[in-house]
Formats: sequence, C-alpha cells, structure tokens
Amino acid sequence: MRSKADKKKLFSKLESLSTEGRNSATLEIDLATPLEIARLINQEDQKVAMEVEKKLPVISEIIEIVSDAFQLGGRLLYFGAGTSGRLGVLDAAECPPTFGVYPEKVKGFIAGGNQAMFVAQEGAEDSEDVGVKAVDEAEAAPPDIVCGLAASGRTPYVHGALKEASKRGCRTILVTTVPDEQIDLKVDHLVAIPVGPEVIMGSTRMKSGTAQKMVLNMITTGAMILQGKIYENVMVDLMLSNEKLIERAKRILMIFSGVEYERAEELLSEAEGHVKTALMMALGKVDRDKAKDLLDQHNGFVRKALLSLEES
Repeated sequence: MRSKADKKKLFSKLESLSTEGRNSATLEIDLATPLEIARLINQEDQKVAMEVEKKLPVISEIIEIVSDAFQLGGRLLYFGAGTSGRLGVLDAAECPPTFGVYPEKVKGFIAGGNQAMFVAQEGAEDSEDVGVKAVDEAEAAPPDIVCGLAASGRTPYVHGALKEASKRGCRTILVTTVPDEQIDLKVDHLVAIPVGPEVIMGSTRMKSGTAQKMVLNMITTGAMILQGKIYENVMVDLMLSNEKLIERAKRILMIFSGVEYERAEELLSEAEGHVKTALMMALGKVDRDKAKDLLDQHNGFVRKALLSLEES
C-alpha cells in the first residue's frame, strides 16, 4: 500500500505529463456532431505522423540493431501495460503469418498476463518487481533486444523490465509518447513521440496508441526487410497457416512469374509450401534444390539470388 506522500508524488508526476493535459482544440467536443467529432479526432491524428517523422533517425537505428539481433539468433521482446502492452502483443502475433518467422522471434508481454489482453487488470502495472520477473521468465539474454512500451514513460512494470534487461546485457528501447525530458530512465534507444494532450483527456489508447503502433510497424517491418523477407514491395516469406495465406501465395507467384493458377499451385507443392523457393523456381527456372541453395547463398534475398543467376 502506498503512503499518502507517495500518492501525492505520483499525482504530481501524472499531472505534469503532456499526455494528461486538456486539449484546447476539443474543449467542446461533448457538444459536437458526429461529423465534427470525426473531424477533430482526424485532425489530431494527423499531428501524430508529423511527430513520428521527427524520430525517423533513431527509429532507423533501431531497425538496424533489431535486424542484427535477428541475424545472431536474438529475439525482439516487448513489455508493456494496458494499451501499450496490447500493441506489443499484437505486433508480435502478426509477425509469424506475415513474415514466416517462428513465434519466439518476436514476443509480447503484458502486465497482468494473457487475460489483460481482453480485460483490464487494474494494478498489474504498478510493480517494477513484476516487470523484473517477466524478463526473468522470458530468459532474456544477449543478443535479445528488450523494448518497453509506455505512453507515460513511467510505468513501473516497464521500468522494472528494462532495468533487468539492461543488467542482463540486453540492448534496451523505450517507446513513449511524452517529451524526452519527462523520461528519467536510462535506455540505449529512446523513441519519445510527444503527441501532446489527447482528444479526450487520459485516453492514451488514442493518439498515444496510434504513435506507438506506427513506430512498431516501422521497427518490425524494417527489420524483416533487412532479413530478406520482402521481394520488391511484396511479403514473400509468409507462413501458409490458413487458406487465405495459401491463396495469397499463389497470387504472388502469378503476379511475378505470369504462371497460371494451376502451375502456381504445383510450384508451391514442389517447394513444400515455401513461397520464396517457389518464386525462385518460377523466376529463375531452376529446380527446388537449386532455388534453395541460391537463397541460402544470398541470406534469403530473392532479388540478390536472381541477380546472381543473371551474372553466372
């Protein structure tokens, strides 16, 4: 139980956060029409992209270190609470079907455990010790990258996770939506997107959530591009885990190679469901073993593998 002095200190910190202020542009949103509400929210959301743009240099550094970690067998581990935690879990969950990676490669951890994804677990974020335990249970160790997600930048669960990760020698990242100067935690890479007051005071699932989602999209997508998961601007290393993805894989083969539907189906079967191998077979006019060998030689990059065929 917090003492009265600790509660006052917490209140003072909360009051000073930029995300907890009142937005002067939406003071009369309670009187607005549905169209006016939508317009006000949209206008505020547009400001988010502009703030994210200012942080592209540090985001690009993170893309590179995450890709390097993947190359060394490391993982990207997200730790967050509430909306921030859910965004980390969501981004991690989307990586296997999208990029064909194992679920362990990118993992999301949320204060309060799995049930917190669906029902808020009040108080779960208030302990640094719980964050420390979560990192311990994840067995985080170099070359893993640990990324904390906290709109306020002050969530105890996230602080505990990042401090423990740092002790273990892991590279650390904090993605937050308050200005740099409001962060009192040392991390290797800080992405502070000052989105300002929310449309509705305290609802950090809005602009703060949007900003964090944009950053996470860039980090994982960028790192996967550097891992050879993309050909031109198409995801070609998808995992064929459902009928939709199987049909998407056939369409990819048809788009790039011009083959008919039945031939695309045959190529996928011959490649044992590995889309990049099937694509190499179609575009390079080689058998499965040669296609796999070429991809291995060029770290999974289809374009580089194809260029090597042209040069030989």
